[in-house]
Amino acid sequence: MNLACQLQTASQQTRHRALLVLSGKEAWCIKQASAIAKQLNVPDYLWIGDPGPDGIHALTNAQALEQLGRECGLLVYNAYTGFDPDAFGALSGTLRGGSLLLLLTPPLQNWADYADPQADRIAVAGYSVTDLKGHFLQRISSILQTDPAVIRISPDENPILQAPSSPIVQPQPFLHPHCRTRDQAMAVEAIIHVVKGHRKRPLVLTSDRGRGKSSALGIAAAQLIREGYKKILVTAPRQGAVLSLFEQASNGLPESKSSRLILQKDDATLRYSATDHLLADPQPADILLVDEAAAIPTPQLEALLNHYPRIVFATTVQGYEGTGLGFNLRFKGHLDRKMPQWREITLKEPIRWASEDPLEQLVFRLLALDASPADDAMVKGAQPQDTRLEFPSQQQLLEQECDLNQLFGLLVLSHYRTTPLDLRHLLDGPNLQIALLRYGEAIVAVALLAVEGKFSAQMAEQIWVGLRRPRGHLLAQSLSAHLGLQTAATLKGLRIMRIAVHPAVHSRGLGSQLVEAVKQHATDQGFDYLGTSFGATPELIKFWRATGLHAVRLGLHAGASSSNQSVMLIQPLTPAGEQLCIEAKAQFARQLPALLNDTLRQLPTRLAIPLLEGIEHPSPASLEKQEWLDLVAFAFARRGYDLTLHAIEVISLSALAEGRVNDEDATLLIKRVLQKQPWQVCASSIALCGRGPVEKRLSEIIGRLVVHYGDDEILNLAHRTQELLTETT
Repeated sequence: MNLACQLQTASQQTRHRALLVLSGKEAWCIKQASAIAKQLNVPDYLWIGDPGPDGIHALTNAQALEQLGRECGLLVYNAYTGFDPDAFGALSGTLRGGSLLLLLTPPLQNWADYADPQADRIAVAGYSVTDLKGHFLQRISSILQTDPAVIRISPDENPILQAPSSPIVQPQPFLHPHCRTRDQAMAVEAIIHVVKGHRKRPLVLTSDRGRGKSSALGIAAAQLIREGYKKILVTAPRQGAVLSLFEQASNGLPESKSSRLILQKDDATLRYSATDHLLADPQPADILLVDEAAAIPTPQLEALLNHYPRIVFATTVQGYEGTGLGFNLRFKGHLDRKMPQWREITLKEPIRWASEDPLEQLVFRLLALDASPADDAMVKGAQPQDTRLEFPSQQQLLEQECDLNQLFGLLVLSHYRTTPLDLRHLLDGPNLQIALLRYGEAIVAVALLAVEGKFSAQMAEQIWVGLRRPRGHLLAQSLSAHLGLQTAATLKGLRIMRIAVHPAVHSRGLGSQLVEAVKQHATDQGFDYLGTSFGATPELIKFWRATGLHAVRLGLHAGASSSNQSVMLIQPLTPAGEQLCIEAKAQFARQLPALLNDTLRQLPTRLAIPLLEGIEHPSPASLEKQEWLDLVAFAFARRGYDLTLHAIEVISLSALAEGRVNDEDATLLIKRVLQKQPWQVCASSIALCGRGPVEKRLSEIIGRLVVHYGDDEILNLAHRTQELLTETT
């Protein structure tokens, strides 16, 4: 074990970290790792993966994220208990400079064939373990076997560590009472300026992990409280993300009383609140600190920006629980439009280790954390007619690292919570297909496709009654269990899981072109229907409807990853698919109006408007004569709103489905007629005061609809009613 001591000594000279791979049978690997740990005698080390040696407490992969923000002097990761890319990436960031990471693996040349327990996370119903090809582990093992920064030990290998060839020049330490780098000190100063400077000038802090960004938030919070500020709020996608922030604040205020998520000094407080709680019940604050902002849905970030005039967003650029690249593309554009005087600071200097750390670079490469789309210059000339369609296999992606990085980089941009596990799914998902558009050597658009359904009648029945929820079959399961279409799961569907277009060539029709190509591919392959499901936004609903897909289901609750209800759309490709689509649309038309009056009473009208457009609806012609008389009396006379409800609902739904009202009128019809929201809420939504003006506006809208839908007899009655009122007044 002298090699480990030599390696640690060399690492301590440079403040770099090193990876030592122990590759062999599990018992041998554990024995070697245990001996190294005892010899190095590091007090604060982590052992991940059962079983650990006697007397050593082992953590599971599931507990890895709890270690974020902490440090360790030795990390042992037993990949025999499963290689979780998210956990491995997160834990590597806890290892401080001059320390070792021991990775225990099966023989590297055979690792891809190992029955990895973590493979269960990407398993799909209807596929066996043998359908998981092990491409992800094959890529990992190939990098570990060839990267010069990796030291490998196996029972038949005894490598010799080369000593540094030249003296190590240590940088001068940065002396500061609280901050550990100049970057961190600059960030703290900028955070404090947000409170003391002009309002509505947000600050964005970005960095890779290990740069002290969260600690800077805590240091600044403590300084602000020392200077007399009373209320500082903190939010993040999860409580564990702010532990280092509170630890630093507590260190800066030793006389304070602190618990896990609140710190108090006299009448001043630093408090954590979940993001949805802050939005539901906004609280006054001197400043709001938002940590790991890239993992919070963009609509929530925009809402926080509206509520809090002094706010700091901190986010990781390459993260293990979500990426900052999508944050850069989406939210920074929003800042440019809404608050152009916002400021950004990037922390580059690592705190736990020295710059140019070989382990950090290796982890980025292993997990594709530095994956990015093709350069803008390579794609700027791309037009639909100049691209070529490809359906690469997962094996081809494995063999073409450049394509893999471009493709995964596009997916990272399209979804802010893309993690390393998504890379594993991309390479190994058993029901996954890939479609892309290429311009020259650059990938300009990509779609991930999932094969679903084709279950037996017996299984379909179990899905329908809720006894089975087959993993990986989102559309097939939901169409059956949620829409109640019992035979839906017996059909074969192709779901577009994700679609991404290079940001430099948006709005050129490339996304629509790719969907059409996928549609033709699905038809040729005998799929019954094409579908998709996503966090609903008006823009996305409009895009997918323009491609020919029909909305058939809306989720009852906001999704955890997008903060929006999920919406499901399908398009038939066979006669069986056509019948399914007819039944699904009819069921959706029955469900949506009822849900808007119940579970979805708070659904934003900006989402309801495009979903109602085109929906099947009862025709105004189905109204009885008396109901037409009631509508005329409400619109042109003095009949009360509450006495005409059914007829108003029918004619309003028709107008919304046929797009016959503008957005403001549609908002009022949805909020009052369909969602039955209180009159004052309806009034506020269109800048009116109280029930009277709202009821008057409703009568005007209904009057225009009566004129549009009514026959000659009704129009004559409406005209006569107006004359009577005029004569009376």
